[in-house]
Amino acid sequence: MKKVEIISPAGNIASLKAAVDSGADAVYLGFNDDTNARNFEGLNFTPKEIEEGIRYVRAKGKKFFVAINTFPQADAFPRWYAAADRAAELKADAIIIANLGVLKYARDKYPCANLHLSTQASSSNYESINFYRKHFGIKRVVLPRVLTVKEIKELKDHTDVEIEVFALGGLCINIEGRCYLSSFVTGASTNTTGACSPSRFVRFSNNPDGGMSITLNNVLLNRLSATESSPYPTCCKGRYVKPDSTLSYVLEDPESLNILPIVPDLVEAGVSAFKIEGRQRTKSYVAAMTGVLREAVDAYYSSPSNYAVKPEWSAKTISTFEGTRETLGSYLVK
Repeated sequence: MKKVEIISPAGNIASLKAAVDSGADAVYLGFNDDTNARNFEGLNFTPKEIEEGIRYVRAKGKKFFVAINTFPQADAFPRWYAAADRAAELKADAIIIANLGVLKYARDKYPCANLHLSTQASSSNYESINFYRKHFGIKRVVLPRVLTVKEIKELKDHTDVEIEVFALGGLCINIEGRCYLSSFVTGASTNTTGACSPSRFVRFSNNPDGGMSITLNNVLLNRLSATESSPYPTCCKGRYVKPDSTLSYVLEDPESLNILPIVPDLVEAGVSAFKIEGRQRTKSYVAAMTGVLREAVDAYYSSPSNYAVKPEWSAKTISTFEGTRETLGSYLVK
């Protein structure tokens, strides 16, 4: 039986090495421009850095995937084509693409390339997935975080495309590739510039009570007391002021996805790969989450009927999650 792959985030060289050393089967990364959906300052790879990273991945017998998962606008598409060219030249084990035009370009020019459909494409039913398979030859789809395990199993029964799902990390409000909140507040869309709440718009200011206020383009996203912390500020996880002057999460409580309790269910539903969210996270986070997931997957295959979440796994995930609690997201119930 082929094991489920563990796909870990690599926002920089340090995280890449941490992922590989902690048991990842593959890392996913992006170029340092807006062709990828984690286009933050200080993240992603220059040509020199990516060559160093590839050498490390290959020396350890692992794989690397390149994410080209944003949407070119108007006449900007040559840069996305160039990114596909670069990924192919680097012999990426897979190119993760969201846009139809970029998919067509990559398939036409590189007929043997392993193309994965990004979660940003929001393909969540087998008819859609089979369309991409027929016209672009995709081998894997990264599902948006909107389906139950039962739905994933039914979907897999109707397609031979491999299924990759998110396992650990942050949650968005489950409309991957369709969110315009950042665009509404800043004019910079996540889907085109590659950064939700771009850091150039974020401001932190101290409050008289010792707490902190966080704004995005002068819009208040949260007001923290001196004892509170906050994940990276985004519109969807904003805690806004209500008419009675109290603060409340309006769109989504900041939660961390954790599928460890249902690893057997997802494997038996036909999932081929577990993805860890977090190219913007620290190397210690990447190492911890990759290690935990590696242990969990290995434990399942060692003895499926005896699989159980170990206390030390929970201790690690709880110590690194962002937000108010951990969640199974939509995997059990919507």
